[in-house]
Amino acid sequence: MARTMKLHIIPLALILVMSMPRFHMTDAAGFSIDLIHRDSIQSPSLYSASERIKNALQRSYDRAKNLARNNSTQQPSTEIIPDRGEYLMKFSLGTPPVETLAIADTGSDLTWIQCKPCIKCFKQKSPIFDPKRSSTYKPVSCNTNACNALQRTSCDSSNDTCRYEIMYGDRSYSKGDLATETLTLGSNVSIRNVTIGCGHLDQGTFGAGSSGIVGLGGGKVSLITQMGSSIQGKFSYCLVPFLGESSKPSKMNFGENVVVSGDGVVSTPIVAKTPSTFYFLTLEGMTVGEQRLDIDLSSSSSSLSDDDDDDDDIKASQEGNIIIDSGTTLTFLPIELYYQVITAVRSQMVLREISDPQGLLNLCYLSTGDAMPQVPEIIAHFRGADVKLKSINTFVKTSQMSLCLAFAPATSFAIYGNLAQMNFLVGYDLEKRTVSFKPTICSKA
Repeated sequence: MARTMKLHIIPLALILVMSMPRFHMTDAAGFSIDLIHRDSIQSPSLYSASERIKNALQRSYDRAKNLARNNSTQQPSTEIIPDRGEYLMKFSLGTPPVETLAIADTGSDLTWIQCKPCIKCFKQKSPIFDPKRSSTYKPVSCNTNACNALQRTSCDSSNDTCRYEIMYGDRSYSKGDLATETLTLGSNVSIRNVTIGCGHLDQGTFGAGSSGIVGLGGGKVSLITQMGSSIQGKFSYCLVPFLGESSKPSKMNFGENVVVSGDGVVSTPIVAKTPSTFYFLTLEGMTVGEQRLDIDLSSSSSSLSDDDDDDDDIKASQEGNIIIDSGTTLTFLPIELYYQVITAVRSQMVLREISDPQGLLNLCYLSTGDAMPQVPEIIAHFRGADVKLKSINTFVKTSQMSLCLAFAPATSFAIYGNLAQMNFLVGYDLEKRTVSFKPTICSKA
């Protein structure tokens, strides 16, 4: 059974208004919304515990492969969209508003949903949006900044409408019209003239609970970028562990009231790199128990040149060596660091090592009880921020008998996934260009 997701607005009278091309926030410091993990007990689609973790882990590998394919230096402006996201966000679109759920994703930019006429669409539980019934729907013309901000666009010369096309690594896709529309969060937060995609040809593994994607990345057409100064470049989220039986949703916050502060907060710089969709951080190493494992950020210099300028370029290229992503379950580490972590964990565990029954993770142990056994503490060392991870961030039960390290080797670039972020308040300040972490029991936040 699907469960209703409540929306909490702070304060109740908050209204968000936009005049092209920016938003203007009035009489409020910010607002909060609920996020539902697609495999949690609140999700419109329910599975057993083992099916939920298998689905989430498999999506991690699919997503990592897709992001790697699209992270080509020859195509820096390619629209990057995940194969399958993890968290669903409730919102309404159009005037009058039509309520729907879509995947909230920090690893993509364009917000799109399925629209009528639906020539070929995946199944969704909420009503399909009909742009003809909305008084605020307006197609985007071809020769506009919004149309030019996406690479895979074309022009329908018969009506001067910009058409978008997004292709996925697993052959999923969305094709349709680019438009502006009013997006509503709850009953009191209206955002006018948001650039969206109205999909008429959509196929893939998006899940029946979703109608599309909410793009929260750093690119030009993302919802975060479009909201701009109205939220002062600030948003945060607190992810409730989805594999438990908690009935509490996760929270996402926007605006100045979401500043992450207080005891235990650590912050690390966001590194400007392409594609601009992603939030790149610099991971310097990890500590397993008492063993510190460092990444040599200038390790490539010895094989190239002794020239100081070349060395500076190499060091700069090593900055931003991992992206933080809400849409990937696992954490994908640089390969050399990953195998160092594997060796260190193995040397400190007392449980009997076994193979993963799901066949997805490399280091697993026999664990038959419900309680989490004693495992080594792991610290992620970001530039200027040491994030002390709990066992729920580093190990995952893949069956009733198996406990596995929730890390995998990165085939392209590294990804700091959502398991590692659970029970942390994670704040993004795009004006200061930082990401902050604060240990938090998110179900009580």
